Amino acid sequence: MSAAVKYTLGRIGLFVAVLAALWLVDMNLFVKLMLALAFSAAASFFLLKGWRDEMAVEMAEAAERRRAEKERLRSALAGDDQDPDGPAAEK
Repeated sequence: MSAAVKYTLGRIGLFVAVLAALWLVDMNLFVKLMLALAFSAAASFFLLKGWRDEMAVEMAEAAERRRAEKERLRSALAGDDQDPDGPAAEK
């Protein structure tokens, strides 16, 4: 399972857990939802640090792969990419 999916499900799970705990308190539903959102965000900052860092590494690696592929394609389109085994080597 990817780190982004784990982190997202963790955030949702924390929100639901905090909302369930607040459900027993007598207050407006909107206030409960806002408090659950705030408390779950604060809790996820500490409890889900490992998954957040793992997701950041995956995202950085994906961005680097996209950047390298984009540069390779630009080079190939500009004609700078000479493959020694390609058609240009047969001339």
